[in-house]
Amino acid sequence: MRKVSILAIIPLLFAFALTQAQTFEIDPVHSSVGFSIRHIVSNVKGRFTDFSGTVVYDSLKIENSSVNVTIKTASIDTDNEKRDGHLKSPDFFEAEKYPEINFKSTKVVKEGGKHILHGTLNMRGATKQISFPFEILGIAPGQNGARAGFEAELKLNRKDYGVSWNRTLDQGGLLLGEEVKIMLALETVERKKE
Repeated sequence: MRKVSILAIIPLLFAFALTQAQTFEIDPVHSSVGFSIRHIVSNVKGRFTDFSGTVVYDSLKIENSSVNVTIKTASIDTDNEKRDGHLKSPDFFEAEKYPEINFKSTKVVKEGGKHILHGTLNMRGATKQISFPFEILGIAPGQNGARAGFEAELKLNRKDYGVSWNRTLDQGGLLLGEEVKIMLALETVERKKE
């Protein structure tokens, strides 16, 4: 009987732990940072393969939560080596001069049933205030600590960050769109307490 009681308490202890702010680290193996941009009549998709960050999540007081993410600019990958080289050049990200893209949240709020993340995005030497909705996919216990999943989509104008290269087509119009769609899928693992 005592054994059953202890087993019954374990989920309760886990639930209690989640009512307090927890710090999670991004698991890059199970996460992705992708993007999509208009190219003439289609969309070119790509991703960044080297990124890290932390999420402080407070389920009771969402305003106590925060997010910090760092992306290595040179890790851009569109499945085309020549294009990736151009994207790393001064025409676009100028990866050698600006090796990192950084996002730091300033506040997290709940508005109309949605979670909204506000923060500063620094890219190519320009820092802008942005905000976007995100979804909490769930939290579950794991062998090495709790895991939490988050997803978000947002749109940026690349010209706001000095990424303005383009080419006029012979038939009129431009080669590339200005708007970039960003897709984030983050699986995070609870940071071990020292």
